[in-house]
Amino acid sequence: MPDPQRPNPDGPDPDGPTADGGAIAGTGAGGAMDLATSEGFTLEKDGGPGGPAAGGPAGRARSLWSDAWRDLRRNPVFIISGLIIIFLVIISIWPSLIASGNPLSCNLAYAQDGSRPGHPFGFNGQGCDVYTRTVYGARTSVVVGVLASLGVAVVGSVLGGLAGFFGGSWDASLSRITDIFFGIPVVLGGLVLLSVVTSATVWPVIGFMVLLGWPQISRIARGSVITVKQNDYVQAARALGASSPRMMLRHVLPNAVAPVIVVATIALGTFIALEATLSYLGVGLKPPTVSWGIDISDASPYIRNAPHMLLWPAGALAITVLAFIMLGDAVRDALDPKLR
Repeated sequence: MPDPQRPNPDGPDPDGPTADGGAIAGTGAGGAMDLATSEGFTLEKDGGPGGPAAGGPAGRARSLWSDAWRDLRRNPVFIISGLIIIFLVIISIWPSLIASGNPLSCNLAYAQDGSRPGHPFGFNGQGCDVYTRTVYGARTSVVVGVLASLGVAVVGSVLGGLAGFFGGSWDASLSRITDIFFGIPVVLGGLVLLSVVTSATVWPVIGFMVLLGWPQISRIARGSVITVKQNDYVQAARALGASSPRMMLRHVLPNAVAPVIVVATIALGTFIALEATLSYLGVGLKPPTVSWGIDISDASPYIRNAPHMLLWPAGALAITVLAFIMLGDAVRDALDPKLR
């Protein structure tokens, strides 16, 4: 007589389909559970080796950066500002693509003349083509803004990150130093420091911006590092014996760099405006360097008689600064989890 506790070898497979089209799935506790055929296929599909439960593509968790990039691609502000910035970068590298003239070639016979064929923006007070100088001025502004932002981001991130990670006397000393720099007016500091510089290159202006701009990034980096280092995964790495450099590079830095990127992107537009302001005041870039600030300064006495001399470089400066600020706002919205 067959044992009722032992499955019949000639009977249906316990794990196979039942007579009514169902399926029998193990419960993991020694029993079985009847499932409909569609439910059995669903478990096999979703819980199999390629399904989400096994870490397949559909169930793989997205990182902060992938989510941010997905949001940025859907943000019209990012798209518009990105296209403007790409255009500025292209004409900064190859200005001859859209301007075939020489920005330093002038003819006094055309001084303050309006637009004419081949010269859509007219001429400035020295008879130079305003269109050509406006196009070539983008190179100086973009170079100064990008290099100043990179320098500020690197210096501020390193100093602020170390202060936030180690704390103690290093943190207290850096906080007092940043307080001193915050008390220095930027424009007044530029008038004092750059008035003794005779170089016509962009490096003194970039160095001045890095000197007075790093404290803001430093404070942002310090607060971000202090927040990140209190997380459980950093404490677990410390408990497992990870060294301080490894924790900084592998665990803290990747998760603390997002606010620094946002502030540096917004500051890039501010640095471009600051360069134009210092050049307008006569202590920034100096001729023969082509700069929007220099052209605005030269055009200001003739604003009544020849407003086109001021309109085009000032308009290009305003669009550039606005594009970088819009880009920074879009990046901030994408990287800030509180706004999701």
